[in-house]
Amino acid sequence: MQVAVVRFINPPRTLPMLIDQGFSKGPKVPLLYRWIDLPQIPEMFLKHLWISEDQRFFQHDGFDWKEMDLAVKEAERKGKPVRGASTITNQCARSIFLWQGRSWIRKGLESYYTIWMEALLPKRRIMELYANVIEMGRGTYGVEAASQHYFSVNARGLTREQSAMLAAVLPNPKRWDPAKPDATLRRRQQRILLREQNAHFPDNLLR
Repeated sequence: MQVAVVRFINPPRTLPMLIDQGFSKGPKVPLLYRWIDLPQIPEMFLKHLWISEDQRFFQHDGFDWKEMDLAVKEAERKGKPVRGASTITNQCARSIFLWQGRSWIRKGLESYYTIWMEALLPKRRIMELYANVIEMGRGTYGVEAASQHYFSVNARGLTREQSAMLAAVLPNPKRWDPAKPDATLRRRQQRILLREQNAHFPDNLLR
């Protein structure tokens, strides 16, 4: 099974990478992807990732039912479509095994992989995979490649502001550029930095 394989083997490529390199429209860009093990990833970046993406990551089973309920109620109140309530595990599954899109087929497969990832992988491994394979710009995957590409440092050399900026781009990495942030991206970065002051990140669960 694919999920069992990635418990022990770092993926040399993911499906989104292969699609981006082989089937994406427009001029091809170089693939930037450099794996680093969990101890090499700055704890502050993992915390910023957690704040930005999924603060109940260590409590849920891959599906944040509370966030989903809030999203449905908000959509009903505003009369708008239900916003996404993806967890880190959902997004990790999508970033390794699947493709971008909103089809029911893809959502069903995402749920399938999420269930197996939560069953077979410890939280620390899911976080390690996610921090390494998440798209952080056109052709740029993972914190190490993004750090070198945008800030000319390795991940261990990131400043707190740079780390928060990388986490801030994740909802729309193809639109935003961490090296040239617009006002919206700067606001997202500042929200992460403000929340960091009072957020208790359970780093002991990653050791």
